[in-house]
Amino acid sequence: MKGTAIVIAIFALGCLAGWSGVVDMESMGKFRDEAPVYILYVLMFLVGISMGCNPEMKSIVKSVRPKILLLPLATIAGTLVLSAAVSLVISRWSLTDCLAVGSGMGYYSLSSVLISQYKEVSLGAQMAAELGTVALLTNVFREIFTLVSTPALNKWLGPFAPIASAGVTAIDVCLPVITRYTGDRMLPAAIVSGVVTDFSVPVLVTFFCSF
Repeated sequence: MKGTAIVIAIFALGCLAGWSGVVDMESMGKFRDEAPVYILYVLMFLVGISMGCNPEMKSIVKSVRPKILLLPLATIAGTLVLSAAVSLVISRWSLTDCLAVGSGMGYYSLSSVLISQYKEVSLGAQMAAELGTVALLTNVFREIFTLVSTPALNKWLGPFAPIASAGVTAIDVCLPVITRYTGDRMLPAAIVSGVVTDFSVPVLVTFFCSF
């Protein structure tokens, strides 16, 4: 929860800085367009480092069975179906816009940067920034929901439900609470699901942003 609160606080400070005029992106010229791309590169590099430095990664990979991949695939499919259903209610955003937001799978920092960057051509800078903000908040709320609801999800829907709800965060922020209520036996499933959904984010978000 502390990490999520920090993210929300930093986001609020950024909004305040832009609204007050303390930071004027329009005056930054070419850097304004290139900065998100470089930030994206750094994020992807850090994700690779965190995975490569995990001392349990080798044993986890060895313990993986093909059937366990059904969990992240079902998570991705379920998220996209629900995102498509939401597009029927929200007329402001198209089907592919909603699918792009849902494709964040809880990875709020990466998905929001990707959407803001790639949607600028088709939606314009302001609308792209708005959609990126929607992606940020949607995926932050997904993480918060999992942290708060894991005990109930495990009790009523089974141990796989919190992992599916967490999406990408099953491998980091939500992992402690997932293992606390579902047991250490779900650790491999949580990590595999988190890794697979993590890799799906840039692929799916970029794909849906191309429309």
